[in-house]
Amino acid sequence: MGHLITLATSLNQWALDFQGNYERIMESIEIAKGRGATLRVGPELEIPGYGCLDHFLEGDTVLHSWEVLAKILASDATMGIVCDIGMPVVHKNVIYNCRVIIHDRKILLIRPKMWLANDGNYRELRFFTPWQKHRQWEDHYLPRIIQAVTKQIKVPFGDAVVSTVDTCIGAELCEELFTPASPHILMGLDGVEIFTNSSGSHHELRKLYRRVELIKEATLKLGGIYLYANQQGCDGDRLYYDGCAMIAVNGRVVAQGSQFSLNDVEVVTATVDIEDVRAHRAVSSRSMQAASAERYHRVEVDFALTSGKFDEVSEADMVGLIGSKSIPVRYHSPEEEIALGPACWLWDYLRRSRTQGYFIPLSGGIDSCATAVIVYSMCRLVSEAAARGDIQVISDARRIAGEPEDSDYIPIDPKEFSSRIFHTCYMGTENSSVETRRRAKQLAEAIGSYHTDLNMDSIVTAVLNLFSFVTGARPQFRSHGGSAAENLALQNIQARLRMVLAYMFAQLLPWVRGRNGGLLVLGSANVDERHLRGYLTKYDCSSADINPIGGISKTDLKKFIAYAEGAFDLPILRSFLDAVPTAELEPITENYVQSDEADMGMTYDELSVFGRLRKVDKCGPYSTFTKLIHEWGSFLSPLQIAEKVKLFFFEHARNRHKMTTLTPAYHAESYSPDDNRFDLRPFLYPSRFPWQFKKIDEVAAALPDRSNQGAVNKTKIE
Repeated sequence: MGHLITLATSLNQWALDFQGNYERIMESIEIAKGRGATLRVGPELEIPGYGCLDHFLEGDTVLHSWEVLAKILASDATMGIVCDIGMPVVHKNVIYNCRVIIHDRKILLIRPKMWLANDGNYRELRFFTPWQKHRQWEDHYLPRIIQAVTKQIKVPFGDAVVSTVDTCIGAELCEELFTPASPHILMGLDGVEIFTNSSGSHHELRKLYRRVELIKEATLKLGGIYLYANQQGCDGDRLYYDGCAMIAVNGRVVAQGSQFSLNDVEVVTATVDIEDVRAHRAVSSRSMQAASAERYHRVEVDFALTSGKFDEVSEADMVGLIGSKSIPVRYHSPEEEIALGPACWLWDYLRRSRTQGYFIPLSGGIDSCATAVIVYSMCRLVSEAAARGDIQVISDARRIAGEPEDSDYIPIDPKEFSSRIFHTCYMGTENSSVETRRRAKQLAEAIGSYHTDLNMDSIVTAVLNLFSFVTGARPQFRSHGGSAAENLALQNIQARLRMVLAYMFAQLLPWVRGRNGGLLVLGSANVDERHLRGYLTKYDCSSADINPIGGISKTDLKKFIAYAEGAFDLPILRSFLDAVPTAELEPITENYVQSDEADMGMTYDELSVFGRLRKVDKCGPYSTFTKLIHEWGSFLSPLQIAEKVKLFFFEHARNRHKMTTLTPAYHAESYSPDDNRFDLRPFLYPSRFPWQFKKIDEVAAALPDRSNQGAVNKTKIE
């Protein structure tokens, strides 16, 4: 009986940062060897970074990946350990997403990805081609820079496995775990005992459970050791890769990494007994299937992952032997995910863009409040990491805060750090209320942001005076007798001027405070009211540099604020939850106060339902109506449901063009309307959908009214 030390790693890689990616890979290998590991697995495409997108089509990306791999191979760090490393490889003029498995300055196998992710946020078929020769391999002739290090001219390329002296290793890549016929099944039946999965899987609210269940299921029936490595952090785009590296044995999770972290390198290790796999597989029915399984080509390596003899296992290994134990998997609540995921994403974006902080217009409403609290959560994470002595975080924080190189500043107080890097501003008009101004100021004081307060009526008046001078006409609000066109134009003037002011303040506030550089402007439009339905002004203050809540529903944001009230000790947040959401762009009168839900004609909860039906369930207007008849039929009549469906699709179609100018937003919801990546639909529609709406009306008129209101009306008639 021998013991096997295995590990998975999570790296915070950055697209095209070949030097930084190389350093993080090497650090992870050093940590792994320091813990006695004999197998190290890294995330998908870790050398160039997963998010290179069309850069994968450039020869430079492949060339530099080989150059980095040559440095890794030449290093003593990779001696005495098998390393599974990810990079693009061109084989016979075809670009593949590959794992390169190396040992002692040799390449053992290049394993190309066979099932590519090509929906949602992913377009892998745009860059790569899947390897379609299953259980087949070919010779791959290495570039000369690799030949000079390995002394190899060619290596196996294809769907094969690696056979060590004591066990057998097979590689999966990300999406292959999610497919119905995953490669680990056939590999396991052919005797593969260790499966590696190198992933580039992004965070989405409530998504981790599915991933964990698939990892556990992969070896529950089959038996085996499953090593899952995922990228962690923002590698240059809208996605946050949420790490959570895992090791599972026979369907039990025995080690789990963090899901959200500011660490650039995190290594997860476990010491397990390979005999547990063999005992788990000693089942007659499994043996019958395995006896007839098709054969994989085995690349042999004269190296043992285990110690070989039980009495050679160290005392530390005995203490760390956890193959027979399972641990409870750690799941964050959606509220915690909102507090942590976007905060980590914001930190990566801030430090990598080399700017001096963030700026946001605080409206006194819950959306900008939630955005500000997420920035404060980022400051809390930075302070916690600094208190632990994280050198990289401290170094980045000093630079962002404008400290000199020889400074001994350590950001251990989140409010103090917030005052240095976070800037907020209340941009009021005559239509703003005392309550929203007060809430904005009190929130800024609670989280420590550098806050300014202004009235912009003079700027609005100047624009109106110019228009009146040129046209001889002066628009009026609806409450003052103006038309709908006048009323909308007057609201949009205020909204767009706020965007102009936001960028001016973001560029100049550091200068005002005696510092260099500029700030990034944050947007605060949520996924439902503004993005999904288009309830926003194009090029208003929703137009910003990045938006941390652009993929989060209003419903989830409210839950997050309720959570943060206690978790972050921010009592002021209760007043935001109790306030009626309003844009405050129209005059307040005795009989009228502008309300978001009244303006939209539907509630936020209803918008979330429409979003999921439209995107996740792939429903058009008629299919949406038929589904909602069952979901809402107990409290709404068919005619009422029909009206809501038609209103939603009309407004969505009419405002779809606004999606083309959306601020890049953190992706957190499965129904994000981001047309640049996730939601590839047109932006010019027959917005009244004459055919579809006519069919809805016909069916609605013929259906019985099952709602409570319908029962009341029927009783009255009888």
